[in-house]
Amino acid sequence: MSNCERCVLRAKYDSKPRSILGRLWKWHIGWCPGWKAYVNSLPEEERGKILKQYARS
Repeated sequence: MSNCERCVLRAKYDSKPRSILGRLWKWHIGWCPGWKAYVNSLPEEERGKILKQYARS
């Protein structure tokens, strides 16, 4: 299990995306090699859901 699955900052984003910590996490996934490896390790269907859920807006 990847740390990304149980990340505290990710949980903050999920509950309050506009919070400071939520926005910090969203910025972080834009360049984090661990997040990119985690997303690429997911099955294609789940990867699509994650990418859609956390797409840049």
